[in-house]
Amino acid sequence: MIVVFSPMTTAETVSFDLHVSYRQAYLIDYGRIVTEFPDDHPEYPVGIIRVKDNNALLVTGLHTGIVGFTVMVADHDPGADTDGYEDVVEISFRSEIGCLWLCEWAGERVHDLPELPSGPGWYRLRYHAVNMDEGAEVNTSLDVVVDRYLLQIWPQAASTPSVVKGTSHQLAYWRSEG
Repeated sequence: MIVVFSPMTTAETVSFDLHVSYRQAYLIDYGRIVTEFPDDHPEYPVGIIRVKDNNALLVTGLHTGIVGFTVMVADHDPGADTDGYEDVVEISFRSEIGCLWLCEWAGERVHDLPELPSGPGWYRLRYHAVNMDEGAEVNTSLDVVVDRYLLQIWPQAASTPSVVKGTSHQLAYWRSEG
């Protein structure tokens, strides 16, 4: 992946293998746990990321197993990687505490993320996906990474969710299941 930044951009990136079950992972504002599958935005559905009560549910193509996952936290919009990913969606997210975790199914494992640059407040989440259709077809893979994801986070006032790029059948499915 190549991401071009302006000289003034500060960003921190972490990458890891993420174990998913039921096609789910969770972005958690410290101290809060997702308890239900949130509804998609009724007017501007983005399907594969849903936000409720300072938490986000991230949907993957793979039902059970390991996906590749990267999180980039930047001080301003780092730009979408539309060449490296098939699907790119955005949604607003409010952090009450200013610290986030990425949690695997049922909190089995928690991944620390870089500190949010503006502390508590509004952020934009840009969720990128590649090979979601292949991941859904494989269904379970505990040793080979099939689908990969990039989550970018930066400070931005609340705004309308949007689909930046959408090519997979999985994205279309999750947008219609809103």
